[in-house]
Amino acid sequence: MATIGRIDFSTGLFAATVITPLRTPFRNDRVTRRSFTRVTASGPSSRLRRTGPMTANLDPVTPYRPPGVPEAGKPRRVGTAFLVTFGFANLGLWIALLTPVIVSLQLKIDQIAPDNREAALSLTLGVGAVLGMLSNPIFGRLSDRTTSRFGMRRPWLIGSTLVAVAGAAVVGAGQTVAVVTVGYCITQIALNALMAAMMALLPDQVPPHRRGSVSGFIGVGQALAAGIGAGLANGLSDHPIAMFVVPAIIALAFVLVLAISLKDRRLDPAERPPLNLGELARSFWVNPRRQPDFAWAWVSRFMIFMAISCVLNYQVFYLNSRMGLSTDEAAEVILGGILAQTAAVIASSNLVGWLSDRLGRRRLFVCVSALIASGGLLTLAVADSLPQFYLAMVLTGLGQGTYFAVDLALVTDVLPDSRNDAAKDLGVINIANTLPQSLAPAMAPALLALGGGDNYTALFVAGTVFAVLAGVSILKVSGAR
Repeated sequence: MATIGRIDFSTGLFAATVITPLRTPFRNDRVTRRSFTRVTASGPSSRLRRTGPMTANLDPVTPYRPPGVPEAGKPRRVGTAFLVTFGFANLGLWIALLTPVIVSLQLKIDQIAPDNREAALSLTLGVGAVLGMLSNPIFGRLSDRTTSRFGMRRPWLIGSTLVAVAGAAVVGAGQTVAVVTVGYCITQIALNALMAAMMALLPDQVPPHRRGSVSGFIGVGQALAAGIGAGLANGLSDHPIAMFVVPAIIALAFVLVLAISLKDRRLDPAERPPLNLGELARSFWVNPRRQPDFAWAWVSRFMIFMAISCVLNYQVFYLNSRMGLSTDEAAEVILGGILAQTAAVIASSNLVGWLSDRLGRRRLFVCVSALIASGGLLTLAVADSLPQFYLAMVLTGLGQGTYFAVDLALVTDVLPDSRNDAAKDLGVINIANTLPQSLAPAMAPALLALGGGDNYTALFVAGTVFAVLAGVSILKVSGAR
């Protein structure tokens, strides 16, 4: 189709005329009778007044552009309102996800099962992580095929957060490991459905040249969430239900603001691919031979989360054993360590995200950040005093901040089909986030038992190795600089 300008209508008004050619429409810059199958025009009258023998003068042809689509060569802009609401919703998501893992769940398990707390915690975390891992790509696939008049992502944003609040209430009220595990599983399924829809907004709404900066913004949110979550858990430790429900309500409030203001994509039902059990099964798979860059990005992310999970889940017990602190003292030290780590993440993530966009490079920053994180984990392995613990947390924070500021931008750059399967493919990536939450607790007891028990040096050295492998793996991604 082509658009003709400056056609003389009977009213003298200008309107665009869309022409569908039957055959070659242009002959010496003139349009003949045979060139038209349909003419549309706006204004009181759609009749054309002749300006010659059925000809029309042509201005340079301008391709048809649907509303909201940028002109060719002009980058899509990201609105400030979206960045702010998306940033706060991301903050709320990570507050709800991290608060139980960092402190709350450890305090809860210590209260209801003090005699076998490590095993009970590993069971709860492991089962919840498996269900979260399975649910993320499935809900991502469903989100990619949602034809609701409210949009593709909005229904999942709101519905999943409401379910997460209910699951958190079950965890807080539970008085047995079984009940706590059930509630935690509900929460993990819901929050992973929320994550699938929310992460799909990055390729939906943000052009490639801005993804490093937005990814850095997300990294700051994760760091702030860890500090806020630790503070909430510490302040609400005497209120077991509120300790779990309040973080979920914070997520709900921020997500509702995003959902209300979001200019969501809408999928025409005629364009929705069929969905069956085979399609759902393929939600967990991207062929690594056909998409090697995506596969290596997945491996790198899996390794860095294995490294983080070796530390994150056992900080309270580590401080009990290595530093001789009580549970309450350990919670306060963890809060201080997370605040120091948060400051390091904020200092590194925004700067590195901006530099990554400016220089057009991703792999170098990801590799260096993984090596910095490995240095922090190694320091933690040999630490025998609180100053060394804080130093390790700062180094780990610098590594994490740099890694997550750039890695998510790199991942969205190598998605196999960012237009049609973004949420599903990011769900596959999220398996790399959640699978370590099952594997690390399963692996940890064997490492801790080496040499007579409470061998946290072995656990953190293993984390160091995983961080190094994360940096090496990302160098295999050839589709990103």
